[in-house]
Amino acid sequence: MKKGKLFIISGPSGTGKGSICKKLLEMDPNLRLSVSVTTRAPREGEVHGREYFFITAEEYQELLEGDGLLEHASVYGRTMYGTPREQVFRWMDEGLDVILEIDVQGAFQVRENYPECILIFILPPSMEELEARIRHRGSETEESLKARLGEAQHEIDLSDRYDHRVVNGDLEQAVTDVHEIINRERL
Repeated sequence: MKKGKLFIISGPSGTGKGSICKKLLEMDPNLRLSVSVTTRAPREGEVHGREYFFITAEEYQELLEGDGLLEHASVYGRTMYGTPREQVFRWMDEGLDVILEIDVQGAFQVRENYPECILIFILPPSMEELEARIRHRGSETEESLKARLGEAQHEIDLSDRYDHRVVNGDLEQAVTDVHEIINRERL
């Protein structure tokens, strides 16, 4: 049996990474989406094992020390996130392809530890459009919006280190473009 491939999808908040991943999973039965672990509490509507595996700081530390995470990060020095290694490689050993929807720093950690991974960066059509999308959510203050846009520009500046870049100006076209990349990489 042929081993599955590992695809990493990254991009700034508001570029539609989650929507693209959801549609890819609906259309391609050979794809799986890795679910990350986090030490933060679930938000309203979130389900353990669907959005994240919600674990304690002690459980997280055990995973980290036992080399159980492909990548990991601490946000604001309090909340920890990571990608569990075991499930990803089990799926790949079963011949399934796995998608990680993670940030740029996590993508570079995975690339360092698993150079065969394929990195796909999702770009907004413009910074103006990205700002409009984030504003439309209605969840940001002006200060947090500026910070988010600054971080977005930093991530975009690093996107040339990715194997592929896809502009999401039209969701259906972006899904098609990413799926074509995945199919080419499977050959």
